[in-house]
Amino acid sequence: MANIELYELPGCPFCAKVVDALDELGLEYESHEVPRARGDRTEVEEISGQTGVPVLVDRDHGVEGMPESDDIVAYLEETYGDAA
Repeated sequence: MANIELYELPGCPFCAKVVDALDELGLEYESHEVPRARGDRTEVEEISGQTGVPVLVDRDHGVEGMPESDDIVAYLEETYGDAA
């Protein structure tokens, strides 16, 4: 099982931005497709405190529910990019 998990919604441009960053960095991750209805996203809410996606979990670095695509991409580049 991958230590990086991404909660995402197909067709979400913010999720696609994070997927592109994960792919560019060559990182393996487990994808969790969330329901379209925000009210049904109980798992995401439990993890991150909100129902928006994307949400990243990185068990190796103690990240238990990071929201916001720009923050996630910056984190991935800082943690796993060439400068890491």
